[in-house]
Amino acid sequence: MINRTLFLLALLAPFTAHAFDLQGHRGARGLMPENTLPAFAAALSTGVTTLELDVQMTRDGVLVVGHDPMLTPKLARGEDGQYLTANGPFINTLTLDELRRYDVGRLNPADRTAQQFTRQQAVDGTRMPTLAEVFALARKAGNGTVRFNIETKLNPEQPNATPAPETYARALIDLIRREGLAARATIQSFDWRTLQVTRREAPEIATVYLTVQQRWSDNMRVGQPGASPWTAGFDVDDHGGSAPRLVKAAGGRVWSPFAADVTAANVAEAKGLGLATIPWTVNEEPEMNRLIGLGVDGIITDYPDLLRKVLAAQGIALPAPTPVAP
Repeated sequence: MINRTLFLLALLAPFTAHAFDLQGHRGARGLMPENTLPAFAAALSTGVTTLELDVQMTRDGVLVVGHDPMLTPKLARGEDGQYLTANGPFINTLTLDELRRYDVGRLNPADRTAQQFTRQQAVDGTRMPTLAEVFALARKAGNGTVRFNIETKLNPEQPNATPAPETYARALIDLIRREGLAARATIQSFDWRTLQVTRREAPEIATVYLTVQQRWSDNMRVGQPGASPWTAGFDVDDHGGSAPRLVKAAGGRVWSPFAADVTAANVAEAKGLGLATIPWTVNEEPEMNRLIGLGVDGIITDYPDLLRKVLAAQGIALPAPTPVAP
């Protein structure tokens, strides 16, 4: 049986702690190595409402924090200290012990990402953390209000790269429940299959529907025959090409669009449907100001320090910093 109090708290939590949801993307990717304990410590120490992060699963069933389903030359160094020369093994083929032989604490200087994130501080010797370790870090910081926006990284066109949606979602639901964090966690994805499993089996955990409506993405497939493989059988063309209406039809409570897709009209439409709008990933001050002016409910950013500055200038309440070492 679902605890009714937890269920109601989960419904209300995204809108009660702060008027504006300041989310640190992959912890604080602009400041520290992404999806690592140093990045999450930086975000908590800066002051965020939510830690945004990605999860994968090891061969021995441990949920770990990382964006890509495989190790990549952009981030991973082997035991010889050298960066991988090609995409490495899939995480779901490695045990946790095997995964932790790789150092992910410094961007490869030969990769263009290193030029993009020049403020990122290297922390050599950093390993991919488990999701449980991220939860423990927040407790260590004494932060009993920070939220966790957890993205399941799977691809309907690459079924062998990750666990099946049901396996993935159930492992995440189980850990969130065991940690007592159902009221402070959301599960998000571009691949909505895990979200539908969550809605069915853990309605006390809010779901966040990621979307992108750009020519380079097949996520929405507006004006094309049939539903996108990413949207769990829901067809945007059945809803007038509207991403907010599609999210509502799928049972979502939070719409998380690509920032460039956000307009005054679709923010107003989302509000009318009872959806919160939290765009990703916003790193420039003018775009932050534009989105805040449109009335979004939060922003996901690699630079929570910059977003705090922008919010403070507009008199918007800020979450308290909770300094902590990783």
